[in-house]
Amino acid sequence: MVRPPLSRCPEQMEGSESRMQGQEKTEAAPVYLGVDVSKAGLDFCGLDGEIGGVANDRAGIAALVRRARTLGGAQVVVEATGRLHHDLWRALDCAGVAVTVVNPARARDFARAQGRLAKTDAIDASALACFGAATAPAPSPWPGDKIMEIKELETACRALVTERARQKTRLGEASLALIRRQLRARIAQAGRQIAALEAELDARIEALPELARQRSILVSIPGLGATTARAIIAGLGEIGTAGHKRIAALAGVAPMNWDSGVMRGQRRIKGGRAALRATLFMAALAASRCNPDIRTFYQRLIGAGKPPKVALTAVMRKLLILANTLVRENREWTPSRP
Repeated sequence: MVRPPLSRCPEQMEGSESRMQGQEKTEAAPVYLGVDVSKAGLDFCGLDGEIGGVANDRAGIAALVRRARTLGGAQVVVEATGRLHHDLWRALDCAGVAVTVVNPARARDFARAQGRLAKTDAIDASALACFGAATAPAPSPWPGDKIMEIKELETACRALVTERARQKTRLGEASLALIRRQLRARIAQAGRQIAALEAELDARIEALPELARQRSILVSIPGLGATTARAIIAGLGEIGTAGHKRIAALAGVAPMNWDSGVMRGQRRIKGGRAALRATLFMAALAASRCNPDIRTFYQRLIGAGKPPKVALTAVMRKLLILANTLVRENREWTPSRP
């Protein structure tokens, strides 16, 4: 694949020059390099307006790593694009180059805020570089091949569970014998595949002592079963290391203000990791019935007039904070003293 040669982006050069006027460049300041990732190529852009591209293959990634290393103190900013950015992420991290993986929606909102309504690979790469300079995001270390494999297995398992639920719904609506027979076969096949994926997930988690310990701590919490433990381990690597507010925000269970002037709106949860939040909701339903501490907390909220869904959202947050505390303190759940 032939990519365009290095060039300068006039719009970005003008902005870069204006920012540098009257300012001294410090060696400690990171050099941000935005990279737009696609299946075919890697388009990159620096804050100085340098743009270019390479193929998204082994040779292209190696060339981009060399370019990033020549910048000195470079921090590469990429969007999360399924698996397409994984090889670049791994290679940069192994080469000692800081990488930040950002949510595509957040990066796109930033580009719109800059007035960049057009969308091309070069524009996206430039916006990512500006996003890095404006927000100074923390690096995202490569979790390791084994952790990424666990994430992939959990994602596949969750997708199969969702598909099986759809097939069961269709089975309830089907009237023809042939269709019902085929649906039952698909549901049975999905069940076997889910069981195989769960067994593989458990085996890989048990093979890593730190994750095995996390799993034993998580499943010790009444209401938080094996499925939720797998989802937390695979989808919330920050468990046990982040503060309570941050861990709740990452999972999308932190209430957000909705106020303006004298108006005081209802607090709502938003953002975060939707798949994990859905799993936590089912765990909250179970915990509000079988976990004595959580049940008391839930009933107190209901008694105070909170709607059931609001009370369950509070239970989700309480469960997650409890799990975060236990993992951080490396201890299993015990019931509170009466």
